[in-house]
Amino acid sequence: MSNDRLARVLSLILLVPGVLHFVAPKPFDSLIPKEIPGDPRAWTYASGAAEIVLGTTILNPRSRRTAAGLAAMLFIAVFPANINMVRTWVDKSPTLKTLAWARLPLQIPLIVIALIVRRGARKPAADAASA
Repeated sequence: MSNDRLARVLSLILLVPGVLHFVAPKPFDSLIPKEIPGDPRAWTYASGAAEIVLGTTILNPRSRRTAAGLAAMLFIAVFPANINMVRTWVDKSPTLKTLAWARLPLQIPLIVIALIVRRGARKPAADAASA
């Protein structure tokens, strides 16, 4: 798969849930660990906005390298919410519990995809001149 096509896939992976954070925020609010200070809705909106911004900027070849690196960091940063989902969904159906557990290892390919897109993106002019 070309880097440009992979960048579009990564963009969709970020944009779709990013928009859902605003359209239907309640399920995302429940994923925010109570140990994180602040209003869960604020964290839901902040993470949704980050996903939308990164998903959009990954589409631009000039900002792709930086945005893909930041996307990898975002996938790492939201990992505590995935752990919290496993922790708080003990009373859910077996199917939902399985989905919660499955999300944990799925973060790894998301991080890898973001890093592949970053590596394949062109370097900004200032970086390319010094490389």
